[in-house]
Amino acid sequence: MARNTEQQFNKAIAECVDIFTKKMKDYGTAWRILRPSSLTDQIYIKAQRIRSIEQKGSQKIEDSIRGEYIGIINYCAMALIQCSIGYDSKPIANDEIQRMFEQQLTGSRDLMLNKNHDYGEAWRQMRISSYTDLILMKIHRTKQIEDNKGNTIISEGVEANYMDMINYAIFALIRLEETSEE
Repeated sequence: MARNTEQQFNKAIAECVDIFTKKMKDYGTAWRILRPSSLTDQIYIKAQRIRSIEQKGSQKIEDSIRGEYIGIINYCAMALIQCSIGYDSKPIANDEIQRMFEQQLTGSRDLMLNKNHDYGEAWRQMRISSYTDLILMKIHRTKQIEDNKGNTIISEGVEANYMDMINYAIFALIRLEETSEE
């Protein structure tokens, strides 16, 4: 079966946007009060749950691993928005927030396409559990940068780590779908 990474990526983005939009209708933009570090912790909780389920081989809560990866993507996009405009409890129009959200996911997709060109789709040969581990590593890096008040000597900042986490989580969604079709 021929695979088109950009189409698969766009399909995953559309699913994330749909869930984000529906949750925004339910909850508004209450998440805007969260600092990026709090969003990093939310991402950690989701990634740690995935890893725990992967290691145990079972789960007791019905929330799917797929849903947890979507949560990681959406929290990362929210964190990128917070890094961009700051955290605040003042309302922003839903359509403006959705535009910013989609812009963050599109930026991550564009980064993936550039990296994918150079790496030759090596991600397709990786285990899904490796994406989980890479996300957890990026979370630890992000926490370290946050603890250092954003200062780095040679490393990229938190935004690059959030974008990488989005991409790893989307790779996981794509691979989960492909393995369920086999």
